[in-house]
Amino acid sequence: MMKNHTLNRRHFLGASSLLLGSTALPSFVWAQGEPIKIGTLTPLTGSGGPYGPVMANTVKAVVDEVNAAGGVLGRKIEVISEDDQTNPEAGVRAARKLIDVDAVSAIVGTWASSVTTAVAPLCWESKTFLATVSGADSITELPHQGYLVRTQPNTTLQGRKFGEFAAAEGAKRVFFVSPQTPYAESQFQNITKAVEAAGGETSSLIYDDKKPSYRSEVDEVMRFEPDAIIFGGYTPDTTVMLKELYRAGYQGKKIAFAYAVNEKLVNSVPAEVVEGCYTIAPSSNESSTAYQRLVKLIGVDSPDPYTVQVYDQINLIIMAMAAAGDSSGTAIKDNIRKVSQAADGTKVDNAVDGLKLIAEGKPVNYEGASGPCDFTDKGDISDSSFRYEQVRDGKLTLIKIA
Repeated sequence: MMKNHTLNRRHFLGASSLLLGSTALPSFVWAQGEPIKIGTLTPLTGSGGPYGPVMANTVKAVVDEVNAAGGVLGRKIEVISEDDQTNPEAGVRAARKLIDVDAVSAIVGTWASSVTTAVAPLCWESKTFLATVSGADSITELPHQGYLVRTQPNTTLQGRKFGEFAAAEGAKRVFFVSPQTPYAESQFQNITKAVEAAGGETSSLIYDDKKPSYRSEVDEVMRFEPDAIIFGGYTPDTTVMLKELYRAGYQGKKIAFAYAVNEKLVNSVPAEVVEGCYTIAPSSNESSTAYQRLVKLIGVDSPDPYTVQVYDQINLIIMAMAAAGDSSGTAIKDNIRKVSQAADGTKVDNAVDGLKLIAEGKPVNYEGASGPCDFTDKGDISDSSFRYEQVRDGKLTLIKIA
């Protein structure tokens, strides 16, 4: 499954490049000259580099589909993609360009919580709508005035899931290691609540993610004698940490974010370093018609959760514009919940079908590839399932979805 995913993803990226390079346009006479501009701000490079390119191309694939069906509000949609480099400073520069130069109505797909935290003020100050896959609790605590939603479960929910899983696996002494991130403190607090509720105890360590070695940090971890370690970092630093723990002879359970211990990491280290490691990630709604449409649209058998989420984000943004009769960021803000959670709305799984119903004056209720896509007043996703995998014989193997 993972091998097919890699091959198909390469094929999709290549096909997308050819498609985007084509000069062919749908045979529509657009009602207005200026296109509606939407930006993607994803990590094309850096720690999030394995995810950002497919995320950006998925947004373009949905927009191509909508444009081929006539666009929205009689106008073509244009996607402008920028690289945040998984770095807040680069993210701010790219966001400034999207907002000030390109005049986008919305920005889709910020990945790292540090990038989203840095970019969000630029968005609400300019009334540009922001849809993110970042999970730090602090993000929706920002005074974003409704110009932000996220499809990623927040850290409160994620931390609880990590702690409950460790406890269910029999861990009584759980150690959390993480670089300094916007979500580290909240993650640890919620892990601790779950572990202590099961009669266990926890400790934590914040490390410098730029160091080439973590020998002294591993010594501190080992002094706690943990029977489970939860990793809060990204792929590069988690790789180094796993190697150091293996050299130190650690035999307990290892639990990490799926975006850190991914196929790239598993394939890049000796099998014994990562064997048995558990990963946790928000689960896509693989049984939904939206998910099946996404798989067919981009030609990827098993799209990652962030690709699935941006698919939902762009569909919602386009329908919100149609419902408002306006393409501005404010119009998206005021109407996104009207198309994502209208109790009396017809269920739809894509913008093309939704636009037809909206044109007929009918309410719609989008059911997404990542789940129901219902948002709280703060902009958090209301609920999510989680996917649990383990590295077995050098391959990520599904344990359960719950």
